[in-house]
Amino acid sequence: MTKQSPARAPYAHRIAAAVAALPLVLGLAACGGSSAADSDSDAGASTGPAAELRLGYFANVTHAPALVGVAGGHFEDALGETKLTTQVFNAGPAAIEALNAGAIDATFIGPNPAINAYVKSNGESVRIVSGSTSGGAQLVVREGIDSPEDLKGTAIATPQLGGTQDVALRAWLSEQGLANDLQGGGDVAVTPTENAQTLTLFQNGEIDGAWVPEPWASRLVLDAGAHVLVDEADLWDDGEFLTTHLIVATEYLEQHPETVEALIRGELAAIDAIEADTEQAKVLVNGEIEKESGKPLSDAVLDRAFENISFTVDPLAGTLDQLLADGVTAGTTQEADLNGIYDLSILNSVLADEGRDPVSAAGLGKE
Repeated sequence: MTKQSPARAPYAHRIAAAVAALPLVLGLAACGGSSAADSDSDAGASTGPAAELRLGYFANVTHAPALVGVAGGHFEDALGETKLTTQVFNAGPAAIEALNAGAIDATFIGPNPAINAYVKSNGESVRIVSGSTSGGAQLVVREGIDSPEDLKGTAIATPQLGGTQDVALRAWLSEQGLANDLQGGGDVAVTPTENAQTLTLFQNGEIDGAWVPEPWASRLVLDAGAHVLVDEADLWDDGEFLTTHLIVATEYLEQHPETVEALIRGELAAIDAIEADTEQAKVLVNGEIEKESGKPLSDAVLDRAFENISFTVDPLAGTLDQLLADGVTAGTTQEADLNGIYDLSILNSVLADEGRDPVSAAGLGKE
């Protein structure tokens, strides 16, 4: 008989709460919330630069272009007189809620919540305007788990139900023949948990592992003794997979393309700064993480996290159909036509201005 993990029972309430919240998360994606653009009288037409840009991102190393863009002043420099305000999220579904409720205008986010927002709004609510980050997500587990079969009876955390790592874990488990469901049942209990709590729960032996982005994978390995069972890079051609891209509320994009262009220029400047001086970028990223968590990362964690990641404005659009398919397998989204989800026209204009190669929407939108 398979030994059952003691983590299952204490966290049944956590899984139930996450499942109860799923209709809200998915439903909000279908609603057109108000935004800063709503105050303009001619909805859907360009009205010039916005007075304010409200930007979301996560305090993760996978969001380094956002963190460096803020801390290094690249966004503010590019935005000029447009006021920048920021909001930090733990995971993508919460950021989508905020965007659709009109609390933010744009956000750095993982692909699956963006896909779900687009699908649930019938292609109305969001557009992907740029890439940001490739790589930097792993399934890390406790001692004694060395194969997929060893996961039977365990509890594995993800940052949030319906988030990109949550979908990746559920899809991978299904490919391994390991049953799982949104209620936390099956062979493996998938337990949506905030990243900081995941570290504590793993250290206390209350969960058996987690599929998480950087720096949390590195923290679990270096600070809590976990080891890597799956590096998501091994599951994709050339090791390239989308962890983070930049999305904008469609109405805001239509009304303030000049502001979106400035945001993209700021992101590109931030990525250039990371490549030019990675050590200084680590300092900026760590400072922003400390502001949110109250504690900086160790040098070892920061170094390991950066080793697993690359930064690019290319949104790796060719991977999006597979990410949609994974969401369908996971049960967090439905089959849909993603044509129109990208608007890379502003990005490619900026790249052309700087003599750089254009990026592709892989037939899924404007270039």
